[in-house]
Amino acid sequence: MASFIDTHCHLDAPEFGAQMPEIRARAAALGVSLCVIPAVAAFNFDTVRELAHRQGDAYALGIHPLCTGEAKDADLETLDAELTTRRDDPRLVAVGEIGLDYFVEGLDGPKQERFFHTQLQLARKHGLPVLIHVRRSVDKVLKHLRQTAGGQPWQGIAHAFNGSEQQADACIAIGLKLGFGGAVTFERALQLRRLATTLPLSAIVMETDAPDIQPHWLYRTQAQREAGQAQGRNEPGELPRIAQVVAGLRGIGVDELAAATTRNAFETLPKLESLMALSERPPHPA
Repeated sequence: MASFIDTHCHLDAPEFGAQMPEIRARAAALGVSLCVIPAVAAFNFDTVRELAHRQGDAYALGIHPLCTGEAKDADLETLDAELTTRRDDPRLVAVGEIGLDYFVEGLDGPKQERFFHTQLQLARKHGLPVLIHVRRSVDKVLKHLRQTAGGQPWQGIAHAFNGSEQQADACIAIGLKLGFGGAVTFERALQLRRLATTLPLSAIVMETDAPDIQPHWLYRTQAQREAGQAQGRNEPGELPRIAQVVAGLRGIGVDELAAATTRNAFETLPKLESLMALSERPPHPA
């Protein structure tokens, strides 16, 4: 069975609730060996860390752009302190989810940028890769990455990438991998599917962003929801089926895609490789 890494999965989301262990076990049975669980604000730093340790997964610590409105400067100090305290934790693999969002109206743009810039500086200070939210913000994200690069390439992932070919090339040039998930399964997502087909295979990692960004087979339109159909809930167990779509677009086997995207995840989030070895180790006899 092909083995996958879900490089972006919010397993702590309330939509999963008490079903989370069952959902994670189902994903493991389908070949999802590791999930990376990003924090979104200081209030869930402990939650994602404890969950990653309990489930045998990985985690990232950061303040999401959609959470910057409520965030305080002290939260950045908390993040710095946590990154210091957890520096030797093998399951802490990145700073994230951080970035910029210019899709949601009413957000404080300058505050978003200040929090993002500071968190990039913290990632550099602590020697960690980044998981970056880039919704309608790729060019500004790249500007801040260049300003904080310090002459060194970045490691990390442009999560749920949906920009242009030129923006994709710029992200790759600066050192990022591009995350592909449920959005690529929609036939109308022409530009995204072109990117999934033509980008270097070495630039792609797989993700779900579960419980969000449902693949087409889980998505319900507004009319369907108004008619009483419940919106589908994305899960990490959907990743192999999403990967089949990407493999089909590229004309390769799903095993080849799994092996390549796993190598890519190891390259950009280096701590994952030792965690994968642990996850594949047979259990000790009773």
